[in-house]
Amino acid sequence: MKFTIKLLLIFSIITGCDNLSKNPDITIIDKSINSIIDSEAKIEILVDSLLVSEGPLWDKLNNSLIFTDVAQNKIFKWNSADGVNEYIKPSGYTGYSPAFKDGLSGANGAAFDGTGNLILCQHGDRRLVAVKNEKTENPNFITLVDNYEGKKFNSPNDLAINSSGDIYFTDPPYGFFDLATQTFNNKYKELDFNGVYKLSNKGELSLISKEVSIPNGIALSLDEKYIYVNNSDGESPVIMKFDLSNNSGELFFDGTELSKIYEGGFDGLKVHSSGNIFSTGPNGILIISPSGKLLGTINFGGGITNCNFDSNEEYLYVTAFSYVARIKLKTVNK
Repeated sequence: MKFTIKLLLIFSIITGCDNLSKNPDITIIDKSINSIIDSEAKIEILVDSLLVSEGPLWDKLNNSLIFTDVAQNKIFKWNSADGVNEYIKPSGYTGYSPAFKDGLSGANGAAFDGTGNLILCQHGDRRLVAVKNEKTENPNFITLVDNYEGKKFNSPNDLAINSSGDIYFTDPPYGFFDLATQTFNNKYKELDFNGVYKLSNKGELSLISKEVSIPNGIALSLDEKYIYVNNSDGESPVIMKFDLSNNSGELFFDGTELSKIYEGGFDGLKVHSSGNIFSTGPNGILIISPSGKLLGTINFGGGITNCNFDSNEEYLYVTAFSYVARIKLKTVNK
């Protein structure tokens, strides 16, 4: 279903007319999310002094949050007992592929495979890899895929893995971003598009789409029949939905009007067990129904990059350029 923000809805967000708690951190637009959103919850900062934190992933076995810092080329681990510590370095650049060493070269998105290994999207090495989930300064990265039809990827960014072990991932050009000039340098770019791909559990790579201008966050629907893909292009701030039976895409959510008012773009996103989509976007986290209706927002402001839940969906963890935060959710029927 296509859904465009109307001026009346924007007015509702600005005034918070349905936000009965008057909590500045949360705006309730549709009361249907009261079953999963605690309207009194407050944003809690866990880690600061980061550069570009990304890839939040809950490690159930170790009761910890794993996250990447793309600019530091490191993976960190946080838990309430020990705080934050370096976990894996390097994370995304080892010299495996031509890349800008001092750019956004670290790992970005992260997920667990069925055996408990970490699957990483590496900006600098421009590949998908598997690595053991353990603290190390000498990681043994196993390449899963590093090219499409003989041409190296741009900089794999985010991924989602289905129950069969198929990996869906995006490949925007952020690894070619020059921090000094704040521009893209295509010196090493081999593909003339930014793609959305599937790597099957048998190792077969297929292109799902090359029509999303800057594909970024990616997530599977609960029934695994669709993927949602965020476009982080400021000229086209939308979420696309792709039918995996035929790879056809349609507009799922249009954030153009919101982007005129609030800072922040479409980066990472995740799907809650309710089926609702939690996506980074203008002014923080947007909570969107499976039909594409905006239900509420968590008001982090701009500069956030990704989000994820812990195993029981007790908290939503959020990464930003300089910090990692969380906010408590309701866990009814968990």
